[in-house]
Amino acid sequence: MLKSILIANRGEIACRIIETAQRLGVKTVAVYSQADAEARHVRMADEAYAIGPAPAADSYLRAGRILKTAREAGVEAIHPGYGFMSENADFAEMTADAGMVFIGPPPSAIRAMGLKDRAKQIMSDAGVPVVPGYHGDNQDPAFLKRKAYEIGYPVLIKAVAGGGGKGMRKVDKALHFDDALSAAKREAMAAFGNDAVLIERFVRAPRHIEVQVFGDGHGNVVHLFERDCSLQRRHQKVIEEAPAPGMTEALRHAMGKAACDAARAMGYQGAGTVEFIVDSADGLSENAFFFMEMNTRLQVEHPVTEAVTGLDLVEWQVRVASGEALPLKQEDIALRGHAVEARVYAEDPSNGFLPSTGRILALNLEPQSLPGKATLRVDRGVDPGDAVTPHYDPMIAKVIAHSDTRKEALAALGSVLDRATIAGPKTNTGFLARLVEHPSFVAGDFDTGLIDQALPTLVDDGPIPQTVLTAAIEGLLRREMAAQLNTVDVNAGPWAATDGFQISGERKLTKAFELDGVRFDQTFIVGAEGPIVLDDSARAIEAEKDAKIVEEETGDGVFVLSGGRQWHVAPLHYGAYSETEANDADGTVTVPMHGRVIALTVADGDVVEAGDILFSVEAMKMEHAVVAPFDGKIADLAITSDMQATAGAMALRVVADEGAD
Repeated sequence: MLKSILIANRGEIACRIIETAQRLGVKTVAVYSQADAEARHVRMADEAYAIGPAPAADSYLRAGRILKTAREAGVEAIHPGYGFMSENADFAEMTADAGMVFIGPPPSAIRAMGLKDRAKQIMSDAGVPVVPGYHGDNQDPAFLKRKAYEIGYPVLIKAVAGGGGKGMRKVDKALHFDDALSAAKREAMAAFGNDAVLIERFVRAPRHIEVQVFGDGHGNVVHLFERDCSLQRRHQKVIEEAPAPGMTEALRHAMGKAACDAARAMGYQGAGTVEFIVDSADGLSENAFFFMEMNTRLQVEHPVTEAVTGLDLVEWQVRVASGEALPLKQEDIALRGHAVEARVYAEDPSNGFLPSTGRILALNLEPQSLPGKATLRVDRGVDPGDAVTPHYDPMIAKVIAHSDTRKEALAALGSVLDRATIAGPKTNTGFLARLVEHPSFVAGDFDTGLIDQALPTLVDDGPIPQTVLTAAIEGLLRREMAAQLNTVDVNAGPWAATDGFQISGERKLTKAFELDGVRFDQTFIVGAEGPIVLDDSARAIEAEKDAKIVEEETGDGVFVLSGGRQWHVAPLHYGAYSETEANDADGTVTVPMHGRVIALTVADGDVVEAGDILFSVEAMKMEHAVVAPFDGKIADLAITSDMQATAGAMALRVVADEGAD
């Protein structure tokens, strides 16, 4: 077996690989950017080396620098994890040329599956069913539009390179095809440096079901059953489970055979995932699945497969890369129960799922209790005190529940998400908890459109519960009064008191606070047991059973957590407060999140209409388009294309044209 490996990655996948490698007695070497100098994967590894500045292009994507570090560390192999260099055939070749083992498939397989049009042709030749469409080289817009008409609307335009929904557009009518094609090509070029697309029939009730495959250097190929990844937002997976709800043995056999045929067609080695789109309009049928793409790496959702098979896929990767045969034959691999995984991200669902950054002050995803025989696994890349930065994917952790039945696994996962304690950056735990409990998902009656259809019920952007707010305010007041008592001169008598002291009657005070940056006034009385907020709700102490209050790392505010949501409450500091709150009245448009301005579509003096896209910002693998708040002209443009912009900074103003009709 290999004796040492370098992990060319970061975050939870780097930590995951390190855990298995150390269990096997394999030396681990981590690499890190300046932003990750204190990261969890750096602390866990046996050795760690700096490889460059924070941007991934200057660190984790620098193939030459990573290989130089691997040689200096004297490792035998490089594990790329997923993302970054994991599907870079050139890097795999460079690793082999440097005398080290690339823990992944052969470069030929990576290249074959790297372009969707070529991959579909290979699959079709191997007898694997593909979605009807045009996968050829002709990129003439008129020709593609004619092909779309022949296929029949609705159709999907898809970039042949990359994934994650980049360069993908659904088109319902020929009238919208030209604009959709231009947008898809523009996005594909920006994301992958390749604007070629293919056209496919749109599957109306799609289920995204994938099959985990494994091959070795001795000609053996097996599958480890399927995963259902249909719960997606913006073509990004959110919840994954194994096995797929409603799966029949006939369909499982057909998909498993097709996946293995696909792997054999390429002489595949290592871990890979063959992704299928399944038309579920008439239930799951062995005649209604089509090859979509193959991921030539370990997947984010691999833990659910590990949970239902009892196998360690990273260990299999290391053993296959060491030249060993697969540990098991197909007939020796069995399903055990049901597993479901949720991806916990630092993002704000109530604000368009914008990424949220900052230091993690508290992190606890451990359950108080679990139903039945359910067990829980948490894969994370951060610890309390670590920071979520705008430079990388905002995943905090993956939470995986396993039990004998799907019902128990879902109940266990929902319970953990609903009571999660993560303070600092806002997270999607409340959104995930509601999604896991959604009736259609629980019933197994869903497809890839569920999240979009149910989004208003999944994103709770209502006000903070009054009882929870009351508990936070009373806690802040107790802290403030305790601090004042420590500074009061006891010899000065009651006249030095600042807590509303008076000779008789009720001591009533009103103080100003901020709730997520918005001012409000709160009246309270100072009783024998401390401050009591005056309101008509139930007593605050009752709310503290479900709410958690975490003090700020610096400053005098608190983070309030309840039902998977987070608020920030603090005393108002007048010196930092402006009575002129930010709004659309003067047309000021601000940058919504830290990130790079990837598209700027306007210039000073341009005339725009309400809803027109002004610019787009990309951070943490998310692209956010900013639109005009009303009709007008562009003025005071303060951003440029490709610049790094700061959240909240003014980007431009839209000035109403008073002379317009």
